Order: sequence, then structure tokens, then C-alpha cells
Amino acid sequence: MEGPLDESGLQGTTSKISRLVFIDHLRVFLIILVVLHHVAAVYGAGTEFYYVEPPFTDPTAFNLLLAFMLINQAWFMGAFFLLAGYFTPGSFDRKGLGSYLKDRLLRLGLPLALFFFILNPLSSAGFYLMPAELTGITTPLSLEALYPESIGLGPLWFVAMLLVFCFGYILWRRLTRSRSASSADRSTSPGYFGIGLFVLALTGISYLMRMLVPIGEEVRGFPTLAYLPQYLSFFVLGVAAYRRDWFRTIPNKMGEVGFIAAAIVGIVLFPYLYSGQWFSLEVSETLYIALGQGTWQSALYALYDSIFAIGMSLGLITFFRQFQNKQSRFGRFLSQHSYAVYVFHIPIIVFLAYALRGIELASLRKFAVVSLIVIPVCYVFAFIVRKIPAVSNIL
Repeated sequence: MEGPLDESGLQGTTSKISRLVFIDHLRVFLIILVVLHHVAAVYGAGTEFYYVEPPFTDPTAFNLLLAFMLINQAWFMGAFFLLAGYFTPGSFDRKGLGSYLKDRLLRLGLPLALFFFILNPLSSAGFYLMPAELTGITTPLSLEALYPESIGLGPLWFVAMLLVFCFGYILWRRLTRSRSASSADRSTSPGYFGIGLFVLALTGISYLMRMLVPIGEEVRGFPTLAYLPQYLSFFVLGVAAYRRDWFRTIPNKMGEVGFIAAAIVGIVLFPYLYSGQWFSLEVSETLYIALGQGTWQSALYALYDSIFAIGMSLGLITFFRQFQNKQSRFGRFLSQHSYAVYVFHIPIIVFLAYALRGIELASLRKFAVVSLIVIPVCYVFAFIVRKIPAVSNIL
């Protein structure tokens, strides 16, 4: 019997994993955080986005929303890859190579193509809806203006990268003739020493990666390639976690320690790295040199977000396992529709923000109001879309 999750890290899975209701709820939390992250991009304008209403005279709003986005970026997409890696071995074993590959191409490839060729150009209309003095665009909105320049990955870069990781997993299984995940060693949970070594290794590799690709630099449609070491290692860690049943067996105390570690670096290191930014309406030099270029500040930033990502992942897995491990109709609804929300939320945000442009509110208040509107609209739209025949088999 299929459950509400799958190896995409976004929806559906095996009957074995369907009992992990807390992962359903954790995934919903992450999806909602992604939506809020992109609403923040509209009203904080700390990064390039399809449609923005920047706080021209409110550095507090600019910096609070920028900090919110940077803190999210430190861990939440890595958490998605961790969950995706966890569900990959069981799906491969259950379906076999041919069916698994077909399923990945269908459930990852089709939404990716939809966004690449249709939803990204549609969302890019937001550039033409902003004032010309803000964008420098003076040509009218037209089909010719959107194609082919506006085709692209958008937030579906995650799906594209995950598809590559899935191909890598297939290759690894074929080359090693690895035993099935069902027969894997169910060893004890990871120790603090091993986690500490992982933090140091991830910090060092991330630091080196950011010499080539600083945080915030887009590479061929991938906006956060600076985090590739985290994404890949978390996916691999998720595969190992499935084999060793870590999501069920990690001690609650380890999750508490993870939260404490994340809180310490979040309270001590992040504000230090962010210093000099609070009264600016653009990214300051202090913050800029911490995002890469091989500086000692960049090394400190890599240490901060490595500890933060691992601590938050450990903490949230155990927290949701303790307190959010009961199925409900509402929770099941949210879980079943989360992948569709992920695929469609960008154009919904763009056009709702444009429709609400006449509301005169301070940026932080407008962020809150629009968020409260966008999230239910996304889920209602996802519900309607999934009623289309065969769509629910993909989304």
C-alpha cells in the first residue's frame, strides 16, 4: 500500500516508510518554509526574484527578511536532500532498475519540463509588471519577450539536481552490485565523534567550493551551487540513514543537542558575520566577503551553516518524531499536496503579490499578510490540479 511520501523527498513512498508519519509533517513544514522564503524575496528584495516590492526606505525590513532567507538557505534544502536520500534505496529495491528509472523520469522529469518551458516564463512576466524605473525594462510584455529567454529551472533546480543524484545512485548500485537496502546493517545511531568529523569535513569542502562559487552566485540556473557539498553529502547521509534506520533510532537527546548547537551558532556566529549589514539597504562588504572568495570569514560562515544544518536536521527529526507522529486527515491532505505546491507556488506568489500591490502596508506587515493568503491558495490550487486525471500519479 502506497503512503503519502516518496523518494523525491516531497511525496509518496513504500508501505514500510508510510508509518513514518512524522516525516510527512516535517516535509510539510519544509514546503511551507520554501513558500515563505520566496514571499520574503518579494518584500525584502535581498536577492533577484521574479517580482519584487523592495523596502526602499526600511533597512530593518530589508535586513530581517534577508537574514531570514540566509538562515533558511543554510539548512532547509539540505534537509530536503536528506529526506530524498532516505527514501531512495527502498524505492529502488521495490521497483527494480527499469521501473525506478521510469518513475523518476515521470515524477521528476515531467514537472521539471513543465516549469522549465511554461511556468518559469509565466512567472517571468513579473519582471514586466514591475515599474520600469526599477527593472530598466521598457519593452511591453509579450510572448516574444518571454521566449526563449525566460525558460529556466527556477526553484525546480532542486528536482533537476535530485534527478542527477538518483542517476548517480543507480550507477553506484549497478557498479557495486550492492546488496538491497532491506538486508542492510541496522547498526546503532551515529555518535557525536562521527558527527563532529562530518561537520569538519563539510566545512572544509564547502569553504573550498565557495572559492569557486560564492553564495548567491547562480551557475546555469542553479542559484545555490555553493551548497553542493551539503546537498550531495546530505543525500548520501540519507541513504545511509535508511540502511541503519537512523530516523527511528536517533536518541531524542541527540536531537536536543542538535538544536542547542544550531542555536549557539545562530546566536553567536551568524550575527557576527552579519555585522555591518543592519543599517544598509544593500548587501554590505562585511557580509559579501563572508559568502566566499576564500576569506577567513568565509571559512567561519561555512562552519556556521554546517553546524546549523546538521543541528537543525537532527533536532527537527527527533522533534517531529516525538510530537508530530500521529496521522490526521488534515496532515495527510497537506502531505499529499505538498509536491504540487512546490511546483506551482512561484507563479502563484508572483501574481498574488502583483494583485495585492495596491495594499499600503509596511514591508514586514505586507510579508505577513501575503504569506497568510499565499499558503492556503497554494494548497487549494494544488488540490484542484491533482483532481485532473493522472496528475495525482505524478504530483
